[in-house]
Amino acid sequence: MEAFKARDNWTNWRYLALNWFVIAGTLFLAIWGESQLRALGYGWEAILPLAIVAIVVMGASQHQLGGAIHEGTHYQLFANRTLNEVAGDWLAGFPIYTSTHHYRLHHMAHHQFVNDPARDPIYGQADESGHWLDFPLTHVELAKGLLRLLWIPNLVKYTVARARYSALGLGTNPYADPKRPGHPVAQTVGILFAGVVPAVLIGMMLAGFGAAAVMGTFFAMWAATVVFYAVIPEDWFASGRVEPVLSHRIGSIARISFMAIVYGSLTAIDLTGYEKAWMYYGLYWVVPLFTTFPVFMIFREWIQHGNADRGRYTNSRVILTGPLFRYAVLPWGMEYHQPHHLMATVPHYKLRRFHERLLRDAEYAEKAQIVEGLYGRMTEGKPTAFGVLLKEHAPKSREAAHVDETVLERAELSDPAALEREKQASLKAERRDAAE
Repeated sequence: MEAFKARDNWTNWRYLALNWFVIAGTLFLAIWGESQLRALGYGWEAILPLAIVAIVVMGASQHQLGGAIHEGTHYQLFANRTLNEVAGDWLAGFPIYTSTHHYRLHHMAHHQFVNDPARDPIYGQADESGHWLDFPLTHVELAKGLLRLLWIPNLVKYTVARARYSALGLGTNPYADPKRPGHPVAQTVGILFAGVVPAVLIGMMLAGFGAAAVMGTFFAMWAATVVFYAVIPEDWFASGRVEPVLSHRIGSIARISFMAIVYGSLTAIDLTGYEKAWMYYGLYWVVPLFTTFPVFMIFREWIQHGNADRGRYTNSRVILTGPLFRYAVLPWGMEYHQPHHLMATVPHYKLRRFHERLLRDAEYAEKAQIVEGLYGRMTEGKPTAFGVLLKEHAPKSREAAHVDETVLERAELSDPAALEREKQASLKAERRDAAE
């Protein structure tokens, strides 16, 4: 097993480069395509389909960045812990307004308490936005759920809930430390910087302020925020039950600085007379963050864990589909999710071979559910990605709850006793539910 768990400091550069190549290419083709259509005399009726395609591809690519953060949360984006954290933040987490550490708090709770409605954060954030379904489903219930999935107000609610859980480390989460909640002012300042600074800069440019005034205001807001996070007491930062690789202070200043680089660059470009940088950022980055990105994420969570129990071999599944669906919905090896929940310390690029090795185990081969295709007729008795959510594929019996301990192997815990109490409470609740 040690060979499967081995990590390195170079393999994932290739995956990150591919993700950013697709992002850059999508942005270039969308802007270039619009310019060509306008040059030919076409209006928004012709440009809109191009924009929609770009928003779909960009949302899929943002989901890919989520896959990179996922590897980082398990300390296996790169073997070097500092490189893992810095690359996870700057090349994946910060661009989608989260951080590796805060997502780690969310995700480790998901691993340890998978499919526990009271402790698995996936349930909590999807339930807040009305996206978690009452599995197993009928065909009509599935159709209604898919329509609700596409309802934009609910997607916005889900994105806000996701931000609270995996960007700020708040919400009901066994890995959040109620004894160290941090100061609300520290959280509010970061939220205001993320949302108010763009509004101020865009407003000043629309009002006709000169470049010196706009950029001067920008640098003043950036400097004031950095100084704030540099001098506040340590206990103003919310802390979880997993110690951060980089201090909360460094992480907060880094997040603010990343946003400042993005916001400052967009503003500087618009001040040169281009006047479209902020517009394209809003259209092709912010809009996907609130629409197509959460669609792909929620559907992934459904097919990975919906209609499953808490058993060791039955809390998720293996989902074999085509490359386009994998890119959008199952990034970074997430098609092999059952093996991942068995051994969270196996890097994504080894999960297929790990699954093949596990198939030699009689219990895994018998119980692990393999999904093939999206919809339609089953192949060799394997359900499809849509079909696996239906009543005919509900677990035939209830497996004993499994609590994943492999997810803790590389983590430095600040309160292991509290997590052990959560574990025992979760198992007790499962036994009580099974007896009813």
